[in-house]
Amino acid sequence: MALANKKFLPAAEERRRFQRVKVHLLGRYMLPDRREFPCQVINMSPGGLALLAPGIGNVGDRVVAYLDHIGRVEGKITRIIDNGFAMTVGATPRKRDKLAAQLTWLANRDILNLPEDRRHDRIVPRNPIAVLTLEDGTKMTCRIIDLSLSGAAIAAENRPPVKSIVLLGRVQGRVVRNLEDGFALEFMHEQPIETLEESVTAR
Repeated sequence: MALANKKFLPAAEERRRFQRVKVHLLGRYMLPDRREFPCQVINMSPGGLALLAPGIGNVGDRVVAYLDHIGRVEGKITRIIDNGFAMTVGATPRKRDKLAAQLTWLANRDILNLPEDRRHDRIVPRNPIAVLTLEDGTKMTCRIIDLSLSGAAIAAENRPPVKSIVLLGRVQGRVVRNLEDGFALEFMHEQPIETLEESVTAR
């Protein structure tokens, strides 16, 4: 048992240095083979995080993640957990201080009823099937992976060129980057939450 416990000393030390907080953050991450997947962070500290994820790499793999409210983080997988994995967060002391402040705000916002910037919050629409209209007027059926007031991740066999202007339902947007199974779209104008799903899935 003593030998088995030694394997977990780095994680234990990390937890002593940085207090992990329970959070609910959505995002996307990329494994070394450049596959991208959506994820949900369940706890995080300035030194590491645990996330639920459909695509799990190997211990030691480098991971780059883009998380709502946090931004870009990168590190290495330290252990595999049920339906996901834990990873380190590589950051300078200054970045760690910023992360600590962000995590404190995220942990306290519900308790203190702080105003929340919902610009990047993502949802999965009840009806994910939508029609995409390309610049030349061609229409194609696609599936919405997730959605926010400012953009969407789209699963589709054919990817429009990056920077091209398209219509998702009735909402105009610009293709900003390719994903493994589709592309990411940034809306030209932030959408009202009340009509968001109806507007993007409109035929």
